[in-house]
Amino acid sequence: MISQCADPASLQGLSWLMCYLTTGKHMLFYASFGVVLLLLAVTAPIALLFGFGGAMASRSRLLPVRWFGKLYTSMVRGVPDIIFFLFVPIALDQALEWTRHQMLCDTDAPVRQGNDFVVCAAAKLPLSTSPEWVHQTYGFILAVIAFSIVFGAFAANVLYGAMQAVPRAQLETAEAYGMSQRQVNRRILIPQMWSYAIPGLSNLWMILIKATPLLFLLGIEDIVYWARELGGAKTSAFAYPHPDWRLYYFLGILVFYLAMTWGSEKILARLTRRLSAGQATMGGEALRKGAA
Repeated sequence: MISQCADPASLQGLSWLMCYLTTGKHMLFYASFGVVLLLLAVTAPIALLFGFGGAMASRSRLLPVRWFGKLYTSMVRGVPDIIFFLFVPIALDQALEWTRHQMLCDTDAPVRQGNDFVVCAAAKLPLSTSPEWVHQTYGFILAVIAFSIVFGAFAANVLYGAMQAVPRAQLETAEAYGMSQRQVNRRILIPQMWSYAIPGLSNLWMILIKATPLLFLLGIEDIVYWARELGGAKTSAFAYPHPDWRLYYFLGILVFYLAMTWGSEKILARLTRRLSAGQATMGGEALRKGAA
């Protein structure tokens, strides 16, 4: 912040607004948009990997593996998302701290003390002496794991349905030519399933975008957190008092998500056209009729 912005009381009009919008807290607010984009960039491929593993497990010829795949998709899809978003970070955090407590703490005191979960200072994650960015990064990693587990289960259901939609005759023909099951999956099943999976994965991507504000519930300083802090009239996040401007901050967030949705629709539409070319799907049929 430049020197002329040091005394808010001496500023008026546009100068006040420019100084207000360039405070350090606002810079963190602008950076929080990058946190949302980073969450999407990291979570989407990991969730897709979880989903692919779940779909392949559901198709496995080994009964225990098939049961595991079915249990994963059914259990996660059957429980409200917010419960997993809150449960997974807490459970994983306590599991890691309990493990560190057993290894690092020289005490026989129980970890569970009534309703409290108490470990020694050396077992805390992160350590109380760690800088704030370490705490934020740790919380972000836990959030990525929670999002990946939840959306991986939905992706598994979509990919499983797409694999089932690939004509069985093509798989049997490949087997008749002497291909192993792995070769059939790699050369026939997986390349063709994407044209069937894209519509479902597109909807899942949109839902993932809309779910990113849940980072606020996990204690991460995301755009919702800063919109509430900076827009409120009685917070101490800045030295520029103003009325309740949360409406304007959340309108800015609304525009951001609408732009994300619009851009995603354009990209996914192009991807759908590319994968549907020459395929016996609704998308491929639409391309054929358009060309005719």
